[in-house]
Amino acid sequence: MSGVPRKGRFIAFEGGEGTGKSTQARLLADALGRRGLDVAISREPGGTPGAEAIRALLLDPPGEGWGSRAEALLFAAARADHVATLVRPALEAGRWVVCDRFVDSSRAYQGGAGGLGDKAIVDLHAFGSEGLRPDLTILLDLDQQAQRERLTARDGDRFDAIGGRGADYHAEVARTFVRLAHEAPAEWAVVDAHGSEQQVHDRVLAAIAPLLEEVEA
Repeated sequence: MSGVPRKGRFIAFEGGEGTGKSTQARLLADALGRRGLDVAISREPGGTPGAEAIRALLLDPPGEGWGSRAEALLFAAARADHVATLVRPALEAGRWVVCDRFVDSSRAYQGGAGGLGDKAIVDLHAFGSEGLRPDLTILLDLDQQAQRERLTARDGDRFDAIGGRGADYHAEVARTFVRLAHEAPAEWAVVDAHGSEQQVHDRVLAAIAPLLEEVEA
């Protein structure tokens, strides 16, 4: 119906370190913009001044670093500010939001690999961000050897506090992502992240085609 504002759509990219989330989020935002859609691109932790300040604390922590519960609380606080300040207003204005990570990263990293359990993370999200979920979560699936090769090429031997954790930790992150995607297939699209940036981008576009059809109908 003319005169009725269209609801925005929310797409989040998930995956382990080096899977290409930032690149694919940027490529998707550019592609959506070329279709005439108003797009906000963001990231977590971060995306707003408050959340970016918390990001700095998380990735370069003071002293000996954060314990698992403190880390989860900081992520939830950053997300609450991000959702309230950027994500919800953009969606309500009819914009598309493309985000590099969202709550499922906390479920995989702190809930799964960090041992806090899924319920604790989901409960924090329900309180801090009123349980907001993406319209579609895209899991970029890349084997660990390829991840390591990409990270070495990108960062050398420099890692942040989370990226520098051990192989067992990151293997559990990957397993948790796969489990979450399999448990809610209607909310997730698992995209093969091997190959060139363009090849992966083409797969991402295929994954979001149903959302585009809804908007362009």
